[in-house]
Amino acid sequence: MFKTIFTLLMWNLHIFAYMDVVKITNIDQFNAYFYQPSVHPLVSVGDLSRANLDLYSPTDFGMYCVVLMDVDFGELVKCGNSVRYKPGTMFWLRPGQTVSMNLDHTVKPRGMMLAFREEFLEKCGLGRDFYMFDFFNHDVNEALELSLSEKNVILNSFANIQAELLTKSDYLTNHLVRLNIGLLLSYCKRYFERQFEERRPRANRGIKDRLDAVLDNYLSSGLPEQQGQPTVAWCAAQFNLSANYFGELVKREIHITAQDYIQDKIVIAAQQLLASTGMSINEIAEQLGFAYTTHFTRMFHNRTGVSPSEYRKKEVMR
Repeated sequence: MFKTIFTLLMWNLHIFAYMDVVKITNIDQFNAYFYQPSVHPLVSVGDLSRANLDLYSPTDFGMYCVVLMDVDFGELVKCGNSVRYKPGTMFWLRPGQTVSMNLDHTVKPRGMMLAFREEFLEKCGLGRDFYMFDFFNHDVNEALELSLSEKNVILNSFANIQAELLTKSDYLTNHLVRLNIGLLLSYCKRYFERQFEERRPRANRGIKDRLDAVLDNYLSSGLPEQQGQPTVAWCAAQFNLSANYFGELVKREIHITAQDYIQDKIVIAAQQLLASTGMSINEIAEQLGFAYTTHFTRMFHNRTGVSPSEYRKKEVMR
């Protein structure tokens, strides 16, 4: 009975939380917050200093957004994560993400916001190259802090997009808007790489040793049998990073994908068990977190070129 009541209560709270999130479904709705007309059906630029304060309620903008916070006017909350940011910080949203602000009403908002619909990426160079802009998958605590000169470049990019949107439309309009959005995102990519390189020496020194320790401790703890294999997301959480950012970090530092590195560590643990214990293949698979022995055998063969039983035979013959 208690379990049923608790389940109903949590479901109701979920419904209320869902209802509290404003969903924006088109550019007209977006522009209404800025008291400006829609000059393009799929793209808009808004000045945060002119926005209705309702914009800062929990909102799913339903599109890709690029935001420059030019002053600290409250606490930013993205996907449930809160952060205090510095003036001149950028962050990004993809469709389906929720963002809000706990406003400091003593400070007037200032900044810029670009929004564009997914449809604007279809069948064009910007859409083809969009994979480069992987910062859309980063968490808010990995936002971009701009230098003064970088901020001026970004503001100029916003201005160029806005100027093209306000220019009388012709057959080149969409092409030029896409080029300017691509330029803005390319600058973001460059500056994010700069920030990554600057922070890497002090924040991520010795990541291979740290990751080895995390994986070795987990694989030998008995926990995989109850909780499953270590994943990229799980490892990232041990470093208080998002999975995407963690994956980039591992690839830069170790020159291998995080997924491949984890699988190699699992295979090494399996090799040790095969060589030094009498455990069956099924028991080893279970101990390392595999739900099915066939999955373990397939991964082991893919990484080593031999099956677990063949590997054991070779070790016995040595």
